Amino acid sequence: MNCRTGTRRSGFNLVETMVASVILSGAVLALGAVSSGALTQMRLNRQYETAASIVDKQLTLIDAVGIDQFIEQGQSEGVVEELEPGYAWTVQTEYVGIDNVYLVAITVRWLDRQRPRQIVVQTRLNGTSTVAPLGQGAQER
Repeated sequence: MNCRTGTRRSGFNLVETMVASVILSGAVLALGAVSSGALTQMRLNRQYETAASIVDKQLTLIDAVGIDQFIEQGQSEGVVEELEPGYAWTVQTEYVGIDNVYLVAITVRWLDRQRPRQIVVQTRLNGTSTVAPLGQGAQER
């Protein structure tokens, strides 16, 4: 029998290799979970940005035509289907009773993986338009 005593083989044994594999697998799983969470949060942030953009467009429209004209037109709700996942918006106005001031609340709703989400923005607007009516600028000249 050829058995040497006192010599030791260099390298890793089976137990050391298994422990290293378990540690590496745990690190990869943790990294995957963090990445998945970050992607989900980024998608949700993009949806909130889109909803804020819809609110901004509605406020710009109200500001341009004037709150009085906006109320007369009766356009207080709508749906934006061309944007995923589909956004529904509503505008509620309430006369405050001071001068020409109105309380305006804009709500945007959408579904995110079967979970309802919404953003609500409230502001007070003066009842006059910021855009001069046609012909008014020509009369002043």
